[in-house]
Amino acid sequence: MASVYDFSAQTIDGKELSLSVYRGKALLIVNVASKCGFTPQYTGLEAMYRKHQAEGLEVLGFPCDQFGHQEPGDAEEIKRFCAISYDVTFPMFARIEVNGANAHPLWKWLKQQKGGILGLDAIKWNFSKFLVGRDGQVVKRYAPIDTPDKIEHDLAGVLG
Repeated sequence: MASVYDFSAQTIDGKELSLSVYRGKALLIVNVASKCGFTPQYTGLEAMYRKHQAEGLEVLGFPCDQFGHQEPGDAEEIKRFCAISYDVTFPMFARIEVNGANAHPLWKWLKQQKGGILGLDAIKWNFSKFLVGRDGQVVKRYAPIDTPDKIEHDLAGVLG
C-alpha cells in the first residue's frame, strides 16, 4: 500500500468507507476508548477538529478494546457516549484491533511507517495518534500522553 488512501474501514454505522474520500486532507488518526484515563482527550480532539476542519483537517477515531478492556461497548453505546459526553462530531469508525494478528490493515501500515518508542511498532495504549499529510503519508506518530494541543505546531506544517 502506497498511502492511507489505499485503505478502507468500516464506519461506526457499519458502512465500508474508502479512505480515498479524504484525499487531499490532513488526517489525525487515533485509537480511542471510552473508559480510559486519556478519554478526556476527546475534548481536545473535537476542539482541534472544529478549529481546523475548514482548513482540511479530519480527525478519525477508531475505538479499540485491546488495552484494559476500556472500550467494551457496541457501536451504539460508543456513539452515544461520544455524543453525550464529548459532543464528538468527527468521523468515528467501527471498533478494531491495532496490534496482533487481527490488527486492522490500516493500523499495521501506520505502525510500519512510523515506529514507536525504541523503534517498536506496537501501539502501547489508547489514544496513540498518527498525523497524515495531504499526500496520504504519515508525518508523525504521537504517544497517548501527547495531548491534542501538543500537536498544533506540527498541524500548522501539514495544513499550511
